[in-house]
Amino acid sequence: MEELTISQVARHAGIRASAIRYYESIGLLPAPRRASGRRRYEASVLHRLAVIQLAQQAGFTVAEIKHLFFDFAVETPASARWQVLATRKLGEVEALIARAQGMKQLLEACLLQCRCLSLDECARLISER
Repeated sequence: MEELTISQVARHAGIRASAIRYYESIGLLPAPRRASGRRRYEASVLHRLAVIQLAQQAGFTVAEIKHLFFDFAVETPASARWQVLATRKLGEVEALIARAQGMKQLLEACLLQCRCLSLDECARLISER
């Protein structure tokens, strides 16, 4: 099986070599074999990186991604792992959306209704709400 250098892995995965070293340092990627002091990766590392990138795109934190990989029984299928984490994350995302909608409404109200001549006047009006 052909082994890949860190730059080849980075290029195939579309990430920086520093990200790969970081993932190794926190345990998301296994330590690679070394040849003449240089990292040599099995091609399977690309699959692990793809899962990490998918999880990041879904908004998972590093701690949550670690949980996905390491905190389930070995025989737990990937689908069950995703179900647990996605259920939790979906609640967080819904709360974030609600907060963003509230922010949008406040900004729209400011644009339409604010006629204050000074920021002090704005502060008084806000405190009266």
